[in-house]
Amino acid sequence: MRQAGSARNRRVLLPDPLYPGVSMKPGMHTRGPLIALLSSSGVSMAGNVIAGIAVPWFVLRTTGSATRAGFIAAMSFLPTVVASLFGGVLIDRLGFKRTSVLADVLSGVTVAAIPLLHATVGIEFWQLAMLVFTGSLLDAPGVIAREALVPRLAEDAGMSIERGTASIQVVERSSRLAGAPLAGLIIAAAGAPAALWINAASFLVSAVAVAVAVPGSSLRSDGRGRYWAEMREGLGFVWRDPVIRWIGITVMVTNLLDAPLYAVVLPVLAERIYDSPVVLGLMLGAAGGGAVVGALLFGWRGSTIPRRRVFVGGFATLAAFLWVLIAFPPVPVLVAVMAVKGVAAGPLNPVIMAIQFERVPERLRGRVFGATLALSWASIPAGTITAGWLIERAGIRTVMIAIAVAYLLWTAGMAANPVFRRLDESRRIPASEGSL
Repeated sequence: MRQAGSARNRRVLLPDPLYPGVSMKPGMHTRGPLIALLSSSGVSMAGNVIAGIAVPWFVLRTTGSATRAGFIAAMSFLPTVVASLFGGVLIDRLGFKRTSVLADVLSGVTVAAIPLLHATVGIEFWQLAMLVFTGSLLDAPGVIAREALVPRLAEDAGMSIERGTASIQVVERSSRLAGAPLAGLIIAAAGAPAALWINAASFLVSAVAVAVAVPGSSLRSDGRGRYWAEMREGLGFVWRDPVIRWIGITVMVTNLLDAPLYAVVLPVLAERIYDSPVVLGLMLGAAGGGAVVGALLFGWRGSTIPRRRVFVGGFATLAAFLWVLIAFPPVPVLVAVMAVKGVAAGPLNPVIMAIQFERVPERLRGRVFGATLALSWASIPAGTITAGWLIERAGIRTVMIAIAVAYLLWTAGMAANPVFRRLDESRRIPASEGSL
């Protein structure tokens, strides 16, 4: 039986605002910066979700071309690969807070240029493609920087790493829940340009929240090293750590299949089969709502569930439910399936982030996170362009069957991969690795 300690040594547990009934360690007085970061990410993500629906819908309605819609989707993903790979060193040099604010401001200006041109002199397709490319190029470093701030702010708030990573995913997924149906309604009522103005405003709100309420980290590269040597250091870390490497490869393969599904297949499905942007918003909103539930469950019980079971099982569930969509079910069934897929996907990013935070020294996070994000997103542009091209020639159902078969084969390989049995080992980073 545990004996009660003195008042001085007794630990006082406080309620967790995101997980009712769960206690937190002392330090709640410092939860403000974490809440500000979560709010910033949520607002920014909601705006991006709205733009992610508005832009391809605008292209489909004005050109009638799924190939062009796929090309525009690729223009939003390709720069993320470039910026993540080559911008990691700059993130480590500038610091996470400064990078986040700067990226949001510049992204907001770029996004605002799209509806501004449309309302004044008109916008050509190539101009739209360039602006989407530039906006995504600036957005990626901001996302990486905000995520890199999570461990320290979560620790200050008395949260475990699982609860901290789940919290940011809960907020971002909740933004999908609100942003996707809202996008469908805004586009139906006011058109795609109005949705893009909202996206631009969201970047400004995000920048102000981080600038005002989130403390910066003094731990950053001093910039005296050579750029290429610092980038190779990050790439070398990814290559030497088999767990980090295989997580990146897995996300790269699944993104090759998921990105065209969400960026091309579902918009075409809503436009050609269900003939409604509201259906597209409902599908993506249901996926976002399910993902919120999945992330909350991971934050609540994630530290007690084997990570391999969450990781491999989640991808296997996604593969299984793709087959229901192929039948073009009634809208209620369609929305229900997307909700279940969301629940399965919800814990995936939190568990990946938790593993990365445990294994990657803070001074390398900009480079390592940038390299893994670049690796995982490298396949997306090819996937979206190919999907749009194949839909025009083979039909949407054939493309959906091909995606489902490939997903099933990869998840079977994941179950047999011995590296994934190491997901539950926790790597303690030596102090010498965590400082400069």
